[in-house]
Amino acid sequence: MGLPQRLILTLLSIYLYSATVVNTQQEFKIQSVELIIEPRNDVTAGTNVTLRCHATVSTSTGKGLIREYTILKNDKIVYTKTIGSSEDFVYQLHNARVFSTGLYQCKLDIQGDTKLSKAQRLNVQGLSQPVLHLNTNVVNEGEEVQATCIAPGEIGSFIFFFFDNDEQISRVEGLSNQAKTTFRLSGADIHKIHCSYKIRTAEDTFPSTKSNNVTVSVKELSITPELKIFPDSTIYEGDHLNISCSAKNVHSSSEGYKLFLSQGTKLLRTGNSTINHNMVAVPKASEALTFDCRVVVRNVEKYSEKKISVVELFSVPSLTMSPTEVFQGQIMTLTCNSDGFASQRINREDLEYTLYPSKNLPSSGKPGVFNVKALQNDFNYTCSAEAKGIKKDSKTLMIRPKVHVSALKISIEDKVILKKSFTILCQSNGSLPINYTLFKDNVQVGTKVIREQNRQAVFMDVINEPGERQYRCEAKNSLHSNKTGSSQHLSVNVIVPLSQMTLAVIPSSLKISEGKELNFICSVNGTGPVTFKWYRTGSVVPLQTNTTTETYSNLEIKPVSKNDSDEYYCEASNGANKVRSENVNVQVFMAPWKKGLIVVACLLLLLLLVLLLVASMLNIKSKRDRREAAAELSVKPSSPKSDDPLTVNLTHDTDVYNAATVKVDRAEVSVWSKRKPETESDDEISEVSNEPNVEYTEVVHARSTDPARGFGRIR
Repeated sequence: MGLPQRLILTLLSIYLYSATVVNTQQEFKIQSVELIIEPRNDVTAGTNVTLRCHATVSTSTGKGLIREYTILKNDKIVYTKTIGSSEDFVYQLHNARVFSTGLYQCKLDIQGDTKLSKAQRLNVQGLSQPVLHLNTNVVNEGEEVQATCIAPGEIGSFIFFFFDNDEQISRVEGLSNQAKTTFRLSGADIHKIHCSYKIRTAEDTFPSTKSNNVTVSVKELSITPELKIFPDSTIYEGDHLNISCSAKNVHSSSEGYKLFLSQGTKLLRTGNSTINHNMVAVPKASEALTFDCRVVVRNVEKYSEKKISVVELFSVPSLTMSPTEVFQGQIMTLTCNSDGFASQRINREDLEYTLYPSKNLPSSGKPGVFNVKALQNDFNYTCSAEAKGIKKDSKTLMIRPKVHVSALKISIEDKVILKKSFTILCQSNGSLPINYTLFKDNVQVGTKVIREQNRQAVFMDVINEPGERQYRCEAKNSLHSNKTGSSQHLSVNVIVPLSQMTLAVIPSSLKISEGKELNFICSVNGTGPVTFKWYRTGSVVPLQTNTTTETYSNLEIKPVSKNDSDEYYCEASNGANKVRSENVNVQVFMAPWKKGLIVVACLLLLLLLVLLLVASMLNIKSKRDRREAAAELSVKPSSPKSDDPLTVNLTHDTDVYNAATVKVDRAEVSVWSKRKPETESDDEISEVSNEPNVEYTEVVHARSTDPARGFGRIR
């Protein structure tokens, strides 16, 4: 590094350091960052494009700041630069190409404070036409051709394609704007070669136009394969074939060819010279035998193909059984036979037949005919036919011995009600299909065929007359045997629905005295067993339930009481229907002896009341007589002396006193004062005192007396 360059770097370092010191001493704010694409956002390939980053920054001192600008494309950094001026940052895209298409942004960083501009899209349209170069225009068949495809002026990620007459023959990927490849052209012909390319961006892939066409002449190789098959006339099954595969017009061993002999998709032999192969002719079902001789020189293949038909010596045998269905333990006949044979080579008697497995087979005396006893389980047989060393096997015959029907059962699913349909089921064990027949009273009703396991034969029938019926089922599962399974007879009793229900009551008056016996009798028309239920109205719990084979039943209540008065009804059911009687109202009256007892009790009560009344009246009269006697005694006073100062005659009618209650000082004792009071009740005393009688009252008439004299007598 020279002295001027060192000096410049030193001065720049001092400047940057000074600017940094200044920056640390002032405040700033990034107001906005804007990215501008010039001349426009959509340009054609080859245009010079300018990405201008314009930032608005406010500072406290107005001095410059150290700024770091970053250009991003599709969120990836493209370019970064640090400047110390406030001028716009400019990034140049010289000769922009399609690869430059994308979203661009500008980011500004000042002392760790960053701001990102809005994204702007740049669209560059138009790819340059590719140019194709080949190393030769004339080649021999199988020789390599080297091709180069160039995308002038383009940059980016490329995919190159090479075509032979519009058929793609090669593909190359890379970051270079040119690609090389090699390929071989087959077939003596004129080949037109061209190429194209695609440029991949983060968002899309852009294809180019076709390149120039380059013509290549291909010279055919003179070498050819030769395939020979002996014999070349009619070939029969079992004939020995000799097949040879070779290459013609091979001038020297330097050609480096290789031979391949195949039969269909099976490779028989390979070699670098003539190939010989021997085999026995075996026909292929409905198809000819195809042989292929192929020679490969410098990746060029040439082949020769021949097809031959092989006549069958005899056809593949078939194995059949008779009868077509067989039951366990039954003897059957197996026949092995080849329908066709080549009469020019063999006779029918030349064919030998064998049955597998061949243990303990009874001899039938006929070629290909075998008598076999059916086993208990499934078993397989095959047979083979052989003549002139050729052996052919038949297809496997699977024999499934059938099982005769057994354990035939008949049942009825529903109740048998007169004039209503019901279901009859028949089922048995045995091989399917099973043919079922239903009989009623030995008359056939219908047939059913069951073809699925565990299925029952279902019959429907209706009985229109009362009485017993006999049903049975027959089952058969063989077309060649009269062996039939039969069920037991099933006796069916028809249930006749109940009708004409009557309810009788004894006594019929429905009025009964307590202690008597009450009897209800309910009867219906129909068949039993019948269930009778007795109810009192308003109750869901029956008084009595009785099931009987008869068509009548009774309810007995004894002895009846007053609580038995109510309405009663009867219900009857027999599986076909249910009927109900009308309500009967029973009234229970009091027993006659209870009525007489009540009358006697009433009479006794009445007599008691009369006696009590008489006694009361007699008592009242006795009390009155005693009062009257007492009153008579009180109105007979002693004769007073006329000169008795205490005797006073009161003449004033207004002053009346009860003698028993008036006391006068120093008066003489009267008859009442010394009379011992009779023993009387308080009521009587109260009654007497509250009813004063003038007749028994002593009347004293007042007189003017000398008070001093009177008091002196009492004293």
